[in-house]
Amino acid sequence: MQHRVRAVLLTPSNTMLLIKRIRPGIDPYWVIVGGKIEPTDASPEEALRREVREEIAGEVEIVSLFHTIETGDERQDFYLATIEKWSFEDRTGPEFSEEGRGEYLLEEIPLTAEAISAINLLPQEIAVVLREAVERGELLATR
Repeated sequence: MQHRVRAVLLTPSNTMLLIKRIRPGIDPYWVIVGGKIEPTDASPEEALRREVREEIAGEVEIVSLFHTIETGDERQDFYLATIEKWSFEDRTGPEFSEEGRGEYLLEEIPLTAEAISAINLLPQEIAVVLREAVERGELLATR
């Protein structure tokens, strides 16, 4: 089973950092920062910290495990995390230089149900879980 970790990155200005993917022939969609746990990672949390450093050149404070999605041969753990500084221009992830992968744009999305509903956040299940948590006021309480 492939194990991935993702960081729901909450900023000091009550926004969430997401990556907008633009690929030829596909409608734009947004994803949560993260990726595959590597054999060299000491723990899922260390894998998450590495992925955030690679993808947005930031350091995170992990708050808690937020949600898990298991489908077939893949498990994705979504963690709530806070982030103070990042530099998308200094990203180093290998996927950014691969030919034909399309564009990656870092966007700050307001922590509102309306803002989450207005984008195509994938996987769909995490979009629903995030929207419901925002409606209950749970994400702002972590700041």
